[in-house]
Amino acid sequence: MPSHAPAPLAALLHHGRDALVDQLLPGALHVAPAMRSYVLALLADQARPLLVAAPSGQDAEALTDALAAFLGEEAVAYFPAWETLPHERLSPEASTVGRRLRVLDRLREPQDLRVVVAPVRALLQPMDPRLVERRPARLDATYEGGLEGLVEQLAALGYTRVPIVSQRGEFAVRGGIVDLFPTAEEHPVRVEFWGDDIDELRSFSAADQRTLDRLDHVVADAARELVVDAETADTARLVAKRLPALAEQLHMLADGIAFEGVEALVTAIHPTPAWLPDFMPEGSGLAVVDPVRVRSRASELRQQAAELMVAGWLGGDGGADAVDGSREAQTDASTVLDRDELAGFASWDHVEQRARGAVWTLDPFGELDVPGSGWDSFRGDVAAVADRVRGLAAESRRVVLTTAGHGPALRLAEVLRDAGIAGRVTERVEEDSEDRVLIVESPLREGFRAPDLGLAVLGEWDLFGPRRSRGSRRLPTRRQASETVLDLAPGDAVVHAAHGVGRYGGIVTRELRGPVRAVGGGSATVTRDFVVLEYAGGDRLFVPSDNVDAITPYVGGEEPRVMRMGGADWERAKGKVRKAVRDIAAELIRLYQARMHAEGHGFGGDTAWQAELETAFPYTETPDQASVIDAVKEDMEAPLPMDRLVCGDVGFGKTEIAVRAAAKAVFGGKQSAVLVPTTLLAQQHGETFAERFAGFPVEIAVLSRFSSPKEQRRILDGVAAGTIDLVIGTHRLLGTDLTFKDLGLLIVDEEQRFGVTHKERIKALRTSVDVLTMTATPIPRTMEMAITGIRDLSTIETAPEERQPVVTHVGEWEESLAALAVR
Repeated sequence: MPSHAPAPLAALLHHGRDALVDQLLPGALHVAPAMRSYVLALLADQARPLLVAAPSGQDAEALTDALAAFLGEEAVAYFPAWETLPHERLSPEASTVGRRLRVLDRLREPQDLRVVVAPVRALLQPMDPRLVERRPARLDATYEGGLEGLVEQLAALGYTRVPIVSQRGEFAVRGGIVDLFPTAEEHPVRVEFWGDDIDELRSFSAADQRTLDRLDHVVADAARELVVDAETADTARLVAKRLPALAEQLHMLADGIAFEGVEALVTAIHPTPAWLPDFMPEGSGLAVVDPVRVRSRASELRQQAAELMVAGWLGGDGGADAVDGSREAQTDASTVLDRDELAGFASWDHVEQRARGAVWTLDPFGELDVPGSGWDSFRGDVAAVADRVRGLAAESRRVVLTTAGHGPALRLAEVLRDAGIAGRVTERVEEDSEDRVLIVESPLREGFRAPDLGLAVLGEWDLFGPRRSRGSRRLPTRRQASETVLDLAPGDAVVHAAHGVGRYGGIVTRELRGPVRAVGGGSATVTRDFVVLEYAGGDRLFVPSDNVDAITPYVGGEEPRVMRMGGADWERAKGKVRKAVRDIAAELIRLYQARMHAEGHGFGGDTAWQAELETAFPYTETPDQASVIDAVKEDMEAPLPMDRLVCGDVGFGKTEIAVRAAAKAVFGGKQSAVLVPTTLLAQQHGETFAERFAGFPVEIAVLSRFSSPKEQRRILDGVAAGTIDLVIGTHRLLGTDLTFKDLGLLIVDEEQRFGVTHKERIKALRTSVDVLTMTATPIPRTMEMAITGIRDLSTIETAPEERQPVVTHVGEWEESLAALAVR
């Protein structure tokens, strides 16, 4: 939905204005959770702008989406909290800073801004009071600062100068061109100067530096929340004398160096910091959603900040004593930062006192009752939805059904039409519309029923069930050999590259005496750790700690026999493995030769259901993702069996490619199977596929060890009979008792976690089956097969826009920092 489009559900507010406006007095309102967004939208008429406090970031995001359905996206702003912990010595992401400061900039002249939604953590976060004085860089044809002026302005706003712009908060200068990545924009911007005048503004892709669109104006918000200038430097020098525990960081700040985590010093520089309510204009109001949870969460955050302060900045008890000692040395106690002030987080009572106008609390136990209630989710039971809609329409109520995408809206209208109900799909609800049943595309998740208002609104979650939150997943880290040893217990079977199978006997420390490689020679005693391996005959092998990569845990289906050091057992075992590998290779050659000459199933073009499913995808596909999807579809429509390998990092969108491939197979009348290495991943994929196929007549089953024997038998029978269209499972899918009626597509996720015989066993069942393999870390054998042309290869190198990077902090070992990380 375009940001400038009118709110799809705005007309429904007229029902509430006529019936509820006299009841919405400042104080405690008894409001059902499903009615909160509707009531908040009505309160936005009485206080502009309205600040809404939510218990958590997830609650705040849900309210932002829901309010946008009633007020429009431009009228609602989400004010996020930092993604870092208090005093973590890490600065918030530039994108987070940009979104926060963009809201503050809009609050100077609210105009069309009617609601600001913030989690309680963002409300308690202290801020630099001088942020109200700092203006973003506004670039258009009238800009008079020139190239040098722009460079100085960007540096003052906290932007980092780099050779090539790739991340938010960076800028680069090349001749008469300035590239910058504004912190609150989707793409970087190229500013071309002709003399001191801006000649052209263009957005470009950070991945390939190609131009995307020409722009009329650009707003570059600050990349840092602490104003670093001469005044800040002078203050830092004075505070360093009072707080010796922070002297090192404060002296860096006094020299104009903005280091990682500098924002946490805001309360040291400004004894009276600002909070979000201080930036709200006169006439604004405060609405607290679920005040009991808000107060509880505020208390937890305040306590956490006080505990983390000592570990994060003061380095233990010594630093804490330094702060306490400085307190006694001051004559004016009001100017000294005690621990509570240094922790920075305000109490909730303090935040409420800062509110500029009326205060409302939306409390399940409030005094003033607002009639209305929520729904029990239909979880995709469209027949039950049709029956309920028919009953509501018969009661002369206006029934509005909302979906997150246009495709599901058309599908819902089709279902209602088949049930004899006239449901019209429209962009927005009109006040004078005579339709009793309307279907609207909107971001509303949960709706409500209010008989007194004559309204029944069903949201996306009411119709199809709650959607899983799409949080970012942490990137896998390479496992070190030392970690492998630490995971072993005495007596575990291990394999040494040169000596074969033995038993792990623990780690011992020994002193070695040897020559010193330095001028003058001599000898010295060196202490080293050794890993002890025990072999048959009482032999023991001491492996130096820097050579533990030669040791691997034994992996096998039976208890191994411990070998003798220097014997022929290890050579015989390696010879058997080589022969088995040659046999497997020969079998692979025969299999792939058969697949190359087999006549596969050529699927038809995309169906209407395929288009609906793809339209319902809530995100914008990256260029790489779109090209891979097209390549997969082209392979599936070809008469030869598909065998494509898709490589892409975690979070780059491989699962959506699998969803669309499975949809093409299932909608084409074939069965699909998804093979995954772990039970947890099977459950996650089960939820994802069920979510994406909600509303379509597709039977999905998850087969793993979590399934009871009875459930497993039902799934096996359903797969064999063809009543189950899509089965997701672990190695259990490779069992000999699993038979497909008409398998058309096999998807292998995390293929590097499977042995070669595992992956090829199910292919051998049907040489004509289409195979889609996905991985973040392809193994050499797979890469070699792709490079030589045995398999097709696709790569996804462009990260989705909102994917969060992994932040790594490297420093000297400090016990206080370790405690901070654990907490």
